[in-house]
Amino acid sequence: MRLHCWILFLGILCLAGCKVKRPDSVLSDSKMEAILYDYHIAKVMGEDIPQNESYKRVLYIESVYKKHGISKAQFDSSMVWFARNPESLKEIYERVNLRLKEEQEKLDGLIALRDNRPKTSKPGDSINVWAWRNLYELSGSALNNKVAFVLPSDSNFKDRDTLRWSVRYHWNDEMTMDSAHAPVMAMQILYANDTLSSLHKVTQRGKRSIELWADTLGKLKEVRGFVYYPASPRLPHILLDSITLMRYHAANDTESKSNEEDKNHSPQSSSSTLIPKREKR
Repeated sequence: MRLHCWILFLGILCLAGCKVKRPDSVLSDSKMEAILYDYHIAKVMGEDIPQNESYKRVLYIESVYKKHGISKAQFDSSMVWFARNPESLKEIYERVNLRLKEEQEKLDGLIALRDNRPKTSKPGDSINVWAWRNLYELSGSALNNKVAFVLPSDSNFKDRDTLRWSVRYHWNDEMTMDSAHAPVMAMQILYANDTLSSLHKVTQRGKRSIELWADTLGKLKEVRGFVYYPASPRLPHILLDSITLMRYHAANDTESKSNEEDKNHSPQSSSSTLIPKREKR
């Protein structure tokens, strides 16, 4: 019985001896988490500083040390210890990444609120991502002659997506829209490596569409568009309605677009799809 107790006692001592002892100089997990959270935010902020002011990047990092009451030497020595104990560092970074993700979601929500658009578009293929009003009246006056939108890409956009922006135009039956005062419709897609855009004048009533796509221009970053009505005050108002901005994923965009056309077209409306022009940024 005594021999059994001694064996158990020695086993406990061995386990205790195997546990990594943290030096008093090494920062605690909670302290390290708070520092790394601020540290990585400071690093990102420093990346936006122009090259001729790069010295400010060091100031951002030093402000983190000052905020938490530590020195660079304390931070570096603690990181050395955590690097030798990756499980502890892994757990800390999991919590840091979670906090950074939550903060990013808050910022995305505030930006979306400012721009009057949803935080993210709906997932899936053949989706209408238009997030604004469906009816506008333009008079041609300086304060009421334009409708414009900017839609940033999100995780539901794919690099090879096709975007089709459609608007139906109405004006007085007796009015002849000459080219000088016709509404101008334009759309642009910003990619990582280039920009695609298309613009045309709307001289006839009915539905008009602009469609843009690319296969090799890299990540899709942003979609922009506008309708501008350069009319004089004496010309009548025009109405815009049935506005959609359809997004089709590349795998089955042909079938999806055909089905959408069958649903949306009527004998009273016409549509024109424009050949995109490529512009260097």
